[in-house]
Amino acid sequence: MGLKGFAEGGIASVIAGCSTHPLDLIKVRMQLQGEGHVKQLHSLPPAFAYNSVGAAATLISAPPKVGPVSVGIKIFQTEGVAALFSGVSATVLRQTLYSTTRMGLYEILKEKWSDSSSGYLPLGRKIAAGLFAGGIGAAVGNPTDLAMVRMQADGRLPVSQRRNYKSVFDAITQMSKQEGIASLWRGSSLTVNRAMIVTASQLASYDQVKEMILQNGVMKDGLGTHVSASFAAGFVAAVASNPIDVIKTRVMNMKVEPGMRPPYNVKYLCLSKYFVGENNAKMSKEK
Repeated sequence: MGLKGFAEGGIASVIAGCSTHPLDLIKVRMQLQGEGHVKQLHSLPPAFAYNSVGAAATLISAPPKVGPVSVGIKIFQTEGVAALFSGVSATVLRQTLYSTTRMGLYEILKEKWSDSSSGYLPLGRKIAAGLFAGGIGAAVGNPTDLAMVRMQADGRLPVSQRRNYKSVFDAITQMSKQEGIASLWRGSSLTVNRAMIVTASQLASYDQVKEMILQNGVMKDGLGTHVSASFAAGFVAAVASNPIDVIKTRVMNMKVEPGMRPPYNVKYLCLSKYFVGENNAKMSKEK
């Protein structure tokens, strides 16, 4: 397979990334809903402060969350059609680095780990290949992933608080100057974990579903088989990776003020803020 696997995977991923960019932007906006409605006043994480006497955190009821159609319509009405493609330059570069790496590595590992005589590769090895390829690809593409999330989320902020990155290269340059080179890998552990889950579940399930379709004679090897396997793989990957994807988005989008604690400095704090905010919103509705 060699370089062919990298090239084919990269080109396909760039086309797919650009085609689905508006949906990805809507997803990011939905993941950030209610983020600003949990305020921490002191040092205790909200998970502990919520039920404490003299609570150290004030929880403000979040507005009701809306679905993807409503979010998309709101973006269209308030920011215009072009806003749906905010950060598309980051998507192109991200797919070029991240997806090219993971797709190419996965194909190489598949060839090396398959049975030399039959070409058979057990599901466990497919998952292992996906985990390894996804982790490496995510580490390579983290700066572009960070830039993409911030550019997609920028329009939801008041004008005075927006970062206003002009392109992915401008975003990376500004982040390097203002926050340091190391900031380009903010949330990298989450990115790597998410990519390992996505790649292992997506590519392994794609191969597995395709094999099952062909072995059971449901369809012949062709477009219908590939599309069916792709739909199944996409669904599995989306469900498996969504929780960690929400955390990754919030960590990457956070603003760290000089001398102040980061809003999300550890994974459990991000989770506790999210779930406590959700519970508080539900209690407010019940009242």
